[in-house]
Amino acid sequence: MTSIGIHHVSKTLGVVQVLQGFSLEVAEAARLVVLGESGSGKTTLLRLIAGLETPDEGEILLDGQPASRSDWILPPHQRNIGMVFQSPVLWPHMTVTENICFGASKLSRQERQRRSADLLSALGLDRLSRRYPHELSGGEARRVGLARALAPHPRLLLMDEPLTNLNPELVELSLAVIRAYLEATRPTLVYVTHDAQEAAAISSQVIRLAKRSAA
Repeated sequence: MTSIGIHHVSKTLGVVQVLQGFSLEVAEAARLVVLGESGSGKTTLLRLIAGLETPDEGEILLDGQPASRSDWILPPHQRNIGMVFQSPVLWPHMTVTENICFGASKLSRQERQRRSADLLSALGLDRLSRRYPHELSGGEARRVGLARALAPHPRLLLMDEPLTNLNPELVELSLAVIRAYLEATRPTLVYVTHDAQEAAAISSQVIRLAKRSAA
């Protein structure tokens, strides 16, 4: 579990200031859902928390310790996070199982294999374990990306519209896996979506971001 403190953070992308003086406190084990239309800064907020973007102003704390400022940043690999991107990001030269195990490199080999098998089974992907990313459909790749994020038991779980373009049955299956994981391990979750039904199924806390105009 990880607490998040975002203090007076501003971020400009191009000519648009997507966040201005933004502050937020997220408690340990909270399930925060971030709603908002495209361009409102949802993904930028997630990338700032992950350490993939640097704030122009302000500060981000993880467990009360500085993680990001305009002049310094704690690298993502030191933040104990699992992240699901909008578009699946998988290593093309690795099989499905290897991709998932790579995300859990700090676990023992035996535990990595077990975690991978359990997650593939839960997400209905058992038969795809030896396939490569180019052999997967978009929905299959998206679920592999979800499995890779969950595999290492991260203390902080960041999800950027993880269920986009999945059919209703797969959305429900994936939500069940996410909820079971949250109940079992109690990480802090920040979940970005534009879908109010997903928000209701996941959240204990909801914020909504508004789209800002170009300067």
